[in-house]
Amino acid sequence: MRRTLLMGRLTPIAAAVAVTFGMASTVHAQKTIKLPRIEVVGHPADDVTRIPGAVTVVTEEDINETQPRSTEDVLRRVPGIYIKREEDSAVVTNFGMRGIPADAYKTLVLEDGVPVQPGIFVGNQRYYNPRIQRMEGIEVLKGAASLRYGPNTIGGVVNYQTKIPEDGVAVIGRLGSWNTREGTVEIGGGSASGDSLFGIVATRAESDGWMDKGWDMTDVMVKSGTTLGHNQFIGVKFSHYESEANISYRGLFPDAYEAGATFNPAPDDWYLSGRTGFDINHEWDITPNMRLQTLGYWSETYREYWRYRLASDPTTTNADGHTVWNFSDEVQGNNRTFERVGIDSRLTINHTLLGIGNEAELGLRWMQEEMLDQTIRADRQTPRDPNQTLNRNRIDSADSLALFGQNRFDINEQLSVTAGLRVETYEQERDNRQDTDSAETFSNTEVMPGLGATFQLTPAAQLFGSVYRAFNPPVVGSVVGGDDTPTKAERSVNIELGVRGATGRLNYEATAFQMDFSNQVDPGVSGIRNPHEGSALIQGLEAALGYEIGFGFRVDGNVTWIPTAEFGEDRPDVDEGPIDKGNRLPYSPEWTVNLALAYQSGGLEAALLLNYTDEVLLMARIGKRLTRRSIKVV
Repeated sequence: MRRTLLMGRLTPIAAAVAVTFGMASTVHAQKTIKLPRIEVVGHPADDVTRIPGAVTVVTEEDINETQPRSTEDVLRRVPGIYIKREEDSAVVTNFGMRGIPADAYKTLVLEDGVPVQPGIFVGNQRYYNPRIQRMEGIEVLKGAASLRYGPNTIGGVVNYQTKIPEDGVAVIGRLGSWNTREGTVEIGGGSASGDSLFGIVATRAESDGWMDKGWDMTDVMVKSGTTLGHNQFIGVKFSHYESEANISYRGLFPDAYEAGATFNPAPDDWYLSGRTGFDINHEWDITPNMRLQTLGYWSETYREYWRYRLASDPTTTNADGHTVWNFSDEVQGNNRTFERVGIDSRLTINHTLLGIGNEAELGLRWMQEEMLDQTIRADRQTPRDPNQTLNRNRIDSADSLALFGQNRFDINEQLSVTAGLRVETYEQERDNRQDTDSAETFSNTEVMPGLGATFQLTPAAQLFGSVYRAFNPPVVGSVVGGDDTPTKAERSVNIELGVRGATGRLNYEATAFQMDFSNQVDPGVSGIRNPHEGSALIQGLEAALGYEIGFGFRVDGNVTWIPTAEFGEDRPDVDEGPIDKGNRLPYSPEWTVNLALAYQSGGLEAALLLNYTDEVLLMARIGKRLTRRSIKVV
């Protein structure tokens, strides 16, 4: 489906102004350039109908209509996604897919086909959130087809698509709530022959922040591409991002929250993060029926979280009588640096095995990851000095190799069946640099089969369905470096069945799904250790509908219902308190409902966006609930 509904919440309404010039000199030549990148869905409508799973494609037009502050605002367009927002800048983002808790990292996130989580096998947190200012679209893929792109696909795959350079210069400025100032410059150009292009997107933003959680962000992307003969194309991308945010994991106490307090509960804590990456993409159209895509990538991501430790009496009372944290003068830096290098190559072949139409895809991905994990103790006099006492100093690393094969059998004009298999083998290692004899390793191989089908019931209705085995690797600290029994890999059997189509002004998609976890794994404390949580079951329905009213008006809506999201057995040995069988998973609302009324006339775009989110269980152990309902006007 081309459009889905925007989920909103009450966020600052920002005014935006843009000045664009020099856009016409080589636009026609540019359109002949094919800038290669890995796409998980593809753009033509035919690509969607070939996929035996639920699909959402958010276009550049959808993004412009939304005027988002971050990727979170755009992901609200997607049925089945729930955002657990932490702060207005979305420096750190948490979202759940189809009832998966929003604080769990069970959905693979890519940017132009490259993993953006800092370490899939060494630390799968979302320390880096790609910036929306350089995106032209987002693809969301669910079902067995997601196995083509990696592990961590229990929820599916989210692939951010960065902008392809256009000729000219654009300057965009925004002013918003909490003294938010943002400026973006886009510069692009192409060769006179139309064989090459080059572009830069640079953004600088600052804000005093909601609840005085101030932040600043710088993001730069440089992108270029050229043709190599008539059937080969190469593209390169360099990106650099850094931010400083006055945010913390600590929140308000209930009495302050109920009184409507808006002060920063940890005013001296700072979260510093950044990422530098380089990608090179090559595409070779060997024959009209054979194509080879190869992607090489490198990235370095860092996260420094400097927070004050609590005093012996951890709470006190402020001048307004509210309970607040009582901090000592001791500062702890939980600092991590990740480095990743990888190669992803896939060969697509159209053939006529068994006398029918077929499309085969064979893929290989090799990747190395490393995380330097340090804990530093400092004091209020030198709060972010890296030369203070080093309490932790260790390196977690992983080597992984994956092989993938898939074939789509076009049985007839109505029925297609797709069978796939992914084999993922990896070795994880922990090296405690404070103990030279402490290096330990753990290795594992996972086999993930998948089977899907599409059936064109009528010209306006296509049935689709799939079943596959998904897996999520535990982090290194769960399998080595501890005295406990190693955590098993997280495994689930996923099933979905849906219908989609379009007729006249109407388009729609509806999907029923089930995720049956044989061993669910909790994210643990900052992902350091993933404890076993045994079996769990998630079942639900999601549906989206769009209708062109006419006279420039359009209405979109979607609904997600998760009646079942529960633990499979009692867990009495959980540190924070026992979990009873049947308790609902935290951060997994039963209902999310969205409605959007949009208007477009010439250059004018406006939208009224309504979002309802049902009660959310904050902690499975104590059963506290929070209801969030909101309205956003763009």
